[in-house]
Amino acid sequence: MSHESHIVKARLAVRRPVWIATVSILLLCAGAAGSSPRNSAQKPQSLPDQINQLAKQLEGVRLYDAGAIPNQIQTLVLGSLTAWIAKNASSTTPSSYPFDVRVRMQLERDFSELHYPVFGHPAVFVRPWENGEVIGAGYTLGWSDFARVNVLALFRVRAGSSRLAAVTHFVTRTDLHYAFVSPSASGDFRFLVYGNRLGKSQPRLTAAFYLFDGKSLKKVWQRQDLYAGRLEAAPQSVTLTYLIEDEYIQAVQQGQLPPRHEAIYQVTPQGLTLETERQIPFSASR
Repeated sequence: MSHESHIVKARLAVRRPVWIATVSILLLCAGAAGSSPRNSAQKPQSLPDQINQLAKQLEGVRLYDAGAIPNQIQTLVLGSLTAWIAKNASSTTPSSYPFDVRVRMQLERDFSELHYPVFGHPAVFVRPWENGEVIGAGYTLGWSDFARVNVLALFRVRAGSSRLAAVTHFVTRTDLHYAFVSPSASGDFRFLVYGNRLGKSQPRLTAAFYLFDGKSLKKVWQRQDLYAGRLEAAPQSVTLTYLIEDEYIQAVQQGQLPPRHEAIYQVTPQGLTLETERQIPFSASR
């Protein structure tokens, strides 16, 4: 081996440790930068994601085994909505949407990450009352066709300020709808909440009548599980039409049409009072 070859090998032997050390330092620096608190911090979870993480735990769970999860979702939803209404009820910024639509859109946003079979369906109303408005912000949280819970929050809005005035839970297993009658002589805001649950052959109607005095909410009347029931509300009356299941089954077996039952209630200061109840001819259009 020539003298020049020994010189080259010697120089390479000297440079190799320096090169390895340099690469090691660069790798260590890159690792340190990647593990810095700023880069490793996780992005805060959005409210729809938080609700979805809770709701996913309900899949395949029976209604009575749901535990505290629906209440935890309610806390998140109403906390966010209360802050949003407080900010936007007094806003003078024009909007192309009525306020009830905007409230519904907020609830839809909260439930936007839910996936079938879990769902959150908003049901919202805004009604004038006592120089202000009553906002009914409700929703049905469901995780099967039968496992459903309902939440209704009432907000008072007046003179640009708002507050959460009452929260109630309508019967389980139904959807959520509203109907309205005239305010009472004392000024109470009066309304009906009703919903249908799936049945063996016909949906079943449940309806409840509420009085709201601005501070508390009181349920003063309820009819539950009316077979194929329907509700109509007028300013001073409420009409229910329904079938009786045994009569329906017997009539169908005999190839006949069953009678439909009609109950008319008058709106009173205390709630609803039955005025008339009678049988009426069956009609598919009623």
